[in-house]
Amino acid sequence: MELHDRLEEVFRQVFDNDDLVLRDQMIAADIEGWDSVAHINLMFGIEQAFGIRFKGNELADMKNIGELKQFLADRTNSDAAPMRKMHP
Repeated sequence: MELHDRLEEVFRQVFDNDDLVLRDQMIAADIEGWDSVAHINLMFGIEQAFGIRFKGNELADMKNIGELKQFLADRTNSDAAPMRKMHP
């Protein structure tokens, strides 16, 4: 499964929306229900799905989905940790 598809699946689970389609230019305001609680759930979901850990406000500091995807691509290609699938 490609990074985009994996990330989209995490978003769909966190926001309970099977029709959610991510675009690189999307920001938090573009996604219904993205509040502070959803942000925390999203952060943990991404960490679990991709086997990474965010430091500080890394997720909050990203401008859009495209920047998040680039961050994940960089981290998952350089980290030796195995990628793990998110469990429901």
